[in-house]
Amino acid sequence: MDAKRNTVLEAWMAEHGHSSNSLADAVNGALGRLTGRTGGLDGSSIRSWKAGRVKWPKSATRKALEDVTGLPAVALGFVPRGRTSLTPPPQEGPDMKRRTLFGGIAAAAAAAAAPGTSPRRIGMSDVDRLRTRFAEVIASDHRHGGQLGIEQKAATLANEALNLQNAGSATQRVRSSLYACAASFRSSAMWAAIDGRRYDDAKGHMREAQGLAEMSGDQAIKFRIWSHTGTMYRHMGRPSDALAANDVARNLHITRRDPLFASLGLARQSAIHGVAQDRTGTRRTFEQAQDAMLRADPADFRPVWMLAFYDQAELDSLGLSAYLALGDYQTAEFHAHRCLSALRPHMRRSLAITTTRLAHAQLAQGAADAATDTAMSVPADVATQHARVSRMLQEFGAALRATAPGSSTVQIWTEHTRDTWRAPA
Repeated sequence: MDAKRNTVLEAWMAEHGHSSNSLADAVNGALGRLTGRTGGLDGSSIRSWKAGRVKWPKSATRKALEDVTGLPAVALGFVPRGRTSLTPPPQEGPDMKRRTLFGGIAAAAAAAAAPGTSPRRIGMSDVDRLRTRFAEVIASDHRHGGQLGIEQKAATLANEALNLQNAGSATQRVRSSLYACAASFRSSAMWAAIDGRRYDDAKGHMREAQGLAEMSGDQAIKFRIWSHTGTMYRHMGRPSDALAANDVARNLHITRRDPLFASLGLARQSAIHGVAQDRTGTRRTFEQAQDAMLRADPADFRPVWMLAFYDQAELDSLGLSAYLALGDYQTAEFHAHRCLSALRPHMRRSLAITTTRLAHAQLAQGAADAATDTAMSVPADVATQHARVSRMLQEFGAALRATAPGSSTVQIWTEHTRDTWRAPA
């Protein structure tokens, strides 16, 4: 029997402008950073992936590919050994593949509702297509973060997932999975609004997401939504509400079953304690989060949103946030450098946030020149287009002017913001 083509990988490559040769070069470079030895992939290797002849790349190669794309291998259409394909691929020609993958969900619902047609059977292949779209939303968020377009796209996809509930017959498992998909998209819309400081919109998405998660019965997505809610209230300066919401996430059964979920809940709890100026709570919960992460089995199955972002770098990022809020700037700087040394390449938004927080920690310790150099390294597009980063950099500028008024460092910063951040004509 002929191998089934990996149309998911093909669609991702088309979306991101990669040829077989350019993707091979990118993965080889990532392999070099991982192992110290450049990989030996070429265009024919990638074509074997696309043709389905290689269904599950070797572990180091797979990790390098995940670093390049920001997505787990299963979200790119690869199938672990011993498992069947997650999504039966369509058989259209090359020019149709991307449209089939990214437009099939809405088209299926519309076709099912058309007069004179028999109700179709909604199955796990429809759910898998939604999950592929969700992986794309996650990857876009890590590249750009906080953008209104990401929020709107995720909300639209949540509605498409709900439309499928009425598009035909389905088993209870499929219906629960569709509610989980809708909750996942709505939680991403919520997170984009939080990241963009659009808190009223975030609360609306939160209420929708919570109801959908309850109907799905999915513990992982319930955790994500309540954990995001805690983060939202932390950013709003409401630590009591943040602790209450985060406690809902931490008390879910999934945190007792999987130490990685427990670790994330504790790490975010530590950041909330920092805002509340609870020094003992900050230190204790961060240490517990680190211990839980070390106990987590990396081989356990976890959802794509967790795999895409939570690791040692993110744990140190939350430690940086906690100790910066607490005013322990030396410890904050320590966690900033640890985070930056371990960040995966696709975490572009996180890189900008961590760099900006590092600049604040350095300035608070009296290192104005070093802090300014750090702040100036934040890419201009992120500095001007990401609401959270923009706000932190404005606060940095105000603190710099208060710390070293009239200095050459202030002049350098002023010229940098005027020349580099000027809106394009």
